[in-house]
Formats: sequence, C-alpha cells, structure tokens
Amino acid sequence: MMKLTETKIETKLSFHGGLWGAILPFFIFTSGVIAIALSGAPDERGFWPVLLLAMGVGLLLVKDKTTYSEVVIAGMSQSIVMIMITAWMLASIIGVLMANTGFVEALTWLSSQMHLSGGSFVIASFIICSLVALSTGSSFATILICGPILYPAGGLLGAPLALLAGSILAGATLGDFIAPISDTTIASALSQKADIGKTVKSRIKYILPAALIALLAFGIVGLVLPVESTSAGQELLGNPKGLPMLLVPIFIIYLFLKGKHLLHGLLLGLWFGIALGLVLGLLPFEKLFSLDLENFTAKSLIVDGINRAVGISFFTILLMGLVATLKASGLVDRLMEYASERTNNTFQAEAWMAGAVGAAVLLTTHSIVAILMVSEFANRTGEDQDISPKRRANVLSMVVCVFPFLLPYFIPVILMANTTLSGAEFDLPSVSPLNAGLYNFIGWGIALVAIASIFFGYGRAGDNR
Repeated sequence: MMKLTETKIETKLSFHGGLWGAILPFFIFTSGVIAIALSGAPDERGFWPVLLLAMGVGLLLVKDKTTYSEVVIAGMSQSIVMIMITAWMLASIIGVLMANTGFVEALTWLSSQMHLSGGSFVIASFIICSLVALSTGSSFATILICGPILYPAGGLLGAPLALLAGSILAGATLGDFIAPISDTTIASALSQKADIGKTVKSRIKYILPAALIALLAFGIVGLVLPVESTSAGQELLGNPKGLPMLLVPIFIIYLFLKGKHLLHGLLLGLWFGIALGLVLGLLPFEKLFSLDLENFTAKSLIVDGINRAVGISFFTILLMGLVATLKASGLVDRLMEYASERTNNTFQAEAWMAGAVGAAVLLTTHSIVAILMVSEFANRTGEDQDISPKRRANVLSMVVCVFPFLLPYFIPVILMANTTLSGAEFDLPSVSPLNAGLYNFIGWGIALVAIASIFFGYGRAGDNR
C-alpha cells in the first residue's frame, strides 16, 4: 500500500500588506475563474492565464522574490502531484479505450432493448454514466463520452432536458466518489495513509443511500417536468459488441481490492483492456498505433488519452505552486492551529475537516488541490481523535464531491452544459450550467449523507474498525 502525504513547505514568506498580500493572488484567481467559467470556458486550459496572473501578482507583493520562486517550484514538484498526473494520464487512456471499443454504445443498446423513453431514459442515463464513470475513474471522461450520445438520444425520446443533463452529471459524480481509479479516491486515500481497496469498499455504505435518493428524485421529478420533445419512439443507435469490455473495470477494481500499487493496477488494467479489445476485434490496430507520415505525427488512443489529461495536469501543477505560497505565508498553519485548539471530540474534528476542505475547494475550485491543502491538518486532527484513515478519507471525499458538481463555476458542471450543445443538430436546446448542477441529484444525495455522517455519526463505527 502506498502511504504518501503532501510534502511540507518549511520556508516562510513575507508579503507587503501582510496576510492580505498573501491572500490577494487567490482572490484574483478565484474571481477570474468564476468570471471565465460563467462566460463558458470549455475546459481547464482557460484557467491557465488566470493562474499565471495570480502568480505574477504574488511575485510583485512578496518581499523575497527568489524564495517565492523556490516555494512555487517546490509546490509544483511534490510527489503526490506526480502521482495524480500519472493517474489522470492512465485513467484518460482507459477512458479513450472504452470509448473506442464501443462500451457506451453497448450500454445504449441495452437501453433500447428495454424500450425506454422519457423519464425512464433519464434513470437509464444515470445508470449508464455511473458504470462508465466506475470504468474510467474520470468524471470529465464520462461527461465527454456519454454526453454527446445520451443527451440527443434522450431528448428525442422525450426526456426533460435539464433533468437528462443532471442525470449524466450525476453518474459522473458517483464514479468520482467511489471509483478506485478516480483522482478523488486516490488523493483522499493516499493523503490520509489509507489503503485504496479498503477505502473503496468502505464507501459503499455512503454511496448507496445517495444513489437511492437520486433514483427516487429522478423518477419523481421526471413525472413532474414537462416533456420537451414530441419525438418519442425514435430508435436509439447502439451495438452490443462492446459489452465484454465491462471486464476491464472489473479487473482493475479487483486489483485494487487486492491491495495492488496504483501504477500496477492502472497499467495492468490498461494492457488487459487493449489485449481484450484486439482479441475481440473491437480495437483496430491502427487505433492503437499508426503513423501519419505526411504530417510527421503518430496517432494512437494512448496519445489521445494523454492529451485529454494535459489540461487538468497543468492546471493542478500551477495551482499547487500558488497554494504553496499561501502555505508558506503561514496563513494555513494559523487557521489549522485555530481549528486544532477547538477540537475536543470526534464530531468537532470531522466538522473542522469538512469545513476546511469545503473552504479550500471553494477557494481553489479544484477538489484534489483542496484535499492536498488540508491533508496534513486532517491527518493530525484525525489521529489525535482516533479517527481512522478510511473515515478521514471518506469525509474529505464526500465534501469535494458536492460543490464541484453542483455549482455553475466548476469545471464538471461547465463541461456538462457545453456537452448539451450536441443536441443542436436535432433542434434540442442546450442546458445552462446552473440547471445542470441543480438537477444533479447524486450531488445533493452525497451532501445529505455527508451531513448525516458528520452530525449523526453515520458510517463512523464501520470505518473505524
């Protein structure tokens, strides 16, 4: 089992204007991200310039510019950042592999065989996206793979469009919380020194109530909302050939439950999926590797997968550098000391953990950076109150799987809203980020479960065994 936490930045930085000078770059970053997001930023790449601007402002305000530069580089180069980038890269490749071998089309074919329409297709979309998210470990990949297929199909079958968008986003949220190869699972478990396989097993008791809430909500709201298309009854496209690819996520989950290393599980799962796709004739060899001699480039699903991970990887690298400067200012340590002095029991410890990571994710707009930002505090506070690593990891994950999937200025919600543009060629209107997040009932379900867990102790005894 990997036991790795965030590298502690020991250097201290002083800013003109004191702590306000240290905070100002983050206000610039957050304000810029919100403005760009609400204007329709397509992905994380749109946030790169804002991050560099915030870093530049920090450089102007800091007193020792050489030390500031060293702190930024140290924050960017932490081992756990490299672990997350490796996970994104391999998980993205697996997502491309699953898309290229017809996995989503196979699940869509199942829906057509069950003669689903309208509200029932919304529930089917939620289940399909949950399976895809569990398979790929990526909420982004799930939205990008499923959205362009399921949104137009559901719209033509009479599904309420905002509810349909919410169901796709909900499935992506479910996978982000519980998939063993999800970045949230990996970051929360490793930062709290918890075994990934055991942590995943412990999350079943949290996700089942949230999933039940979501299914009931999708069913009830689907009956209430008006149908936005009268094209019900059109045939869904699909093909059952990709169903055997379900063995790929099953195999990866098995490896993690057996306690295999992160790289071991992801890399072996990837090669198993490639071999299975080739043997079954689902993966043409040219998809695996081919040369474009005219343009002097190589083409491969592996290249495509890595390209998908570039945006989030560089966003994380830059943001971790900026976070390191805030930590080096002493502000984070002072806040954590304040919280530690007021933590006298398990409830208070878990409430402070949830509050700290919630504030961090709202400040950074990045769930993984938020987890890493408070990981040391969660470790120290949890150990003082005998809270198990699994429980700490679960508390952190529940909180960071709420805000980024509900609020309209976070990337998953923006990405889902942009994906609904795929309905334009079928004369289906798009859905706003606000409505996409509003109808993400898994996000609301996890929020309710998190409240029950912290205030009433739900799941605490099981996690501490």
